[in-house]
Amino acid sequence: MKKTILRTLIFVVVVLMAACKVTAQRYTTHQVKEGETLQSIAKQYRVTPYTILQLNKELKTADDVKPNTLLVIPLDGTPRPNDPKIEKEEKPPQIEPLGFKRHRVRRKETIFSITQRYEISEEQLKKYNTDLYASPLKKGMVLQIPEFPELEEDESALDFEMYTVQPKETRWSIAHKYGITIDSLVALNPDLPKNTSYLAEGQELKLPRPKGDSLEEQTVALFESYTVPKSIGLFRISQNYGISTDSIIKLNPEIIEQNGLKEGMVLRLPKQKPKSEIVNTDNYIFYEVKPKQTLFSLTRNLQISRDSLFDLNPELENGLKAGMVLKLPKMKAKSLEVKNALVLDKINLIDSIDVTLRPKLLYLLPFRLDRIDFRDAEKTEAQIKSRNDIKYALGLYSGTLIALDSIKKLGVSVDVKFLDTQRSLQAVKVALQKEILYDVDAVVGPIDPSLLGEVAVQASSHQVPVVAPYAAQNELSLGNVFFSVPNDDVMRQHILDHVAKRHKSEHIIIIADEKNQAAKDSILVAFPMARVAKMSEDGSLHLVDFQAMLSETEENWVFVETQQSNLAASVSSILNASNKETEEGNKVVVKMFTTNYNNAFENEVVSSSHLSNLNFTFPSFYKEVGNDAFVKAYRKKFGFSPDKYAIRGFDLTFDLLLKLAHKKNLFETSNIIGLTEYSGNRFNYFNDWSSGFFNEGTYLLKYEELRIKEVEADDL
Repeated sequence: MKKTILRTLIFVVVVLMAACKVTAQRYTTHQVKEGETLQSIAKQYRVTPYTILQLNKELKTADDVKPNTLLVIPLDGTPRPNDPKIEKEEKPPQIEPLGFKRHRVRRKETIFSITQRYEISEEQLKKYNTDLYASPLKKGMVLQIPEFPELEEDESALDFEMYTVQPKETRWSIAHKYGITIDSLVALNPDLPKNTSYLAEGQELKLPRPKGDSLEEQTVALFESYTVPKSIGLFRISQNYGISTDSIIKLNPEIIEQNGLKEGMVLRLPKQKPKSEIVNTDNYIFYEVKPKQTLFSLTRNLQISRDSLFDLNPELENGLKAGMVLKLPKMKAKSLEVKNALVLDKINLIDSIDVTLRPKLLYLLPFRLDRIDFRDAEKTEAQIKSRNDIKYALGLYSGTLIALDSIKKLGVSVDVKFLDTQRSLQAVKVALQKEILYDVDAVVGPIDPSLLGEVAVQASSHQVPVVAPYAAQNELSLGNVFFSVPNDDVMRQHILDHVAKRHKSEHIIIIADEKNQAAKDSILVAFPMARVAKMSEDGSLHLVDFQAMLSETEENWVFVETQQSNLAASVSSILNASNKETEEGNKVVVKMFTTNYNNAFENEVVSSSHLSNLNFTFPSFYKEVGNDAFVKAYRKKFGFSPDKYAIRGFDLTFDLLLKLAHKKNLFETSNIIGLTEYSGNRFNYFNDWSSGFFNEGTYLLKYEELRIKEVEADDL
């Protein structure tokens, strides 16, 4: 023991003597006390942990700092360990799990065998299964197993900084900037929400210091040679390269060996990145490298050359690693599938099913069984036909049954339960209190929007997503809700973008009644030169004024915005009559559009032949289906064709089950799965921070030859 202490003291003296030759900085020694850590000691002396490691070569990691260890510490006039001004060390935050998996206890299993299997501690197991504190492990118990992110060795740095999120930055752009994985970013910031990837401007994140400024990360940084010019010191070089003087000395030990920095000395320094570069969603899109990917497959899938990829991501010179975030030119978004500035891999959900997963769904539908007298068949049938809520519920239910049959044929088992909401808030509260929600993978419903808030709040406490079978209809912040029907703004923007891409010299006219002024304003924003037709006092179109607007040399593209069937019928008739040759031999061409297709245009008073002649084009979240596999299966099971509610129920449920059979977390799949399409519906969920997830999967349809057809990409 005495020899060990003596050797340590001799080493301290040698280090101090060598260091004093280089700088005028003073040093002291510190004997580690019980409970002290490298972080707490560094905080006391206001130095970085890496400085302490550098001066104490016998220490390889922070774990080597044990009681009675004698450390060399640089002095710079900051408070000492016994200074009363020093704040008490804060306990480091505990890393929260990214999610949970279920485990049903088998015969002869023990707590030790379970913790070994899932690589967690006994305390972690008991923390999320509190019954184990008082009760022994029993066969059949269902446990929650926490899943923690795996930190790579070079990313578990000891030195951190706080970073303020700038405008238009994402998790992926920041991860790229710091050279870490998304899992590491989440692990360092456990308070980040699990059900959204949104970052708010001004939000603060804990991140490792940039590469080249920490001991551990020097092994993976890119370096360049630097020849020391005349009259320059370590401080100037550290400022120019953005790293500490300690790091420069660590990279170039000859500075100490030659008693200081010398003119002409060739130093090894981290390669500098362009200082003027701003990395955000305005300039780049991003891609997260997946396991087992190669540079060849990466360049092929991302449609970029190897040289261009390396120019944008010089860290690739050190090798490709899973979890790396790469940046790509913004223009690549035109040819790749991109969501929230992240490039998505093309995933075939049916080919990516994991049959070991067993999704569990809970449906909340207004069957109104409490008000139906099943003893009277005629009355029951009349009730079902007259009530849209019951018709919608039964349609969703019947379509869901076909979806469950279809997913079963693919080898996936599903636990599903249907509850009758009775359109009563109290009934919903009572029903949910009886359910074990933390074990549910998704709640579908309720159909009544007034009940959504209660369902979303209860489900949110267990991080359970809620799939609403309609568009967003309120301003509540429901971060765990997936609105499965695109709203009017999404559909309006879809057709405006489509028309804008094809518009050249066509004459645009807007016909809008008083209740559709918002639609008129949106069209004018997209087409400032558009002309607005006058409406008469009785709400009809001012015919003389409108006819004067029509062009005989250019096509006339007319937007009709109304929910009145009579106005839709009269306007379409006028537009159809205007589609003719003039006395001068010119041909007036009129095409009709709307940003909001509703029941007014489907009313029998509106002529389908007029709409066909006008190539009437409109956005829709739903399209008619042909005789596909779903329709055949539905007819076989029920004996009649499905209505639009049944088609909706099948598409919504089948999409949900495929995503949960790929990865049993709907929040995660919303980030990695792009557009999906089934019988008559598309799904493409975008996360709008705390407001929820919104489906942007829509169609553009048009009347042609007395039929409604989908608009082709290059068609109008």
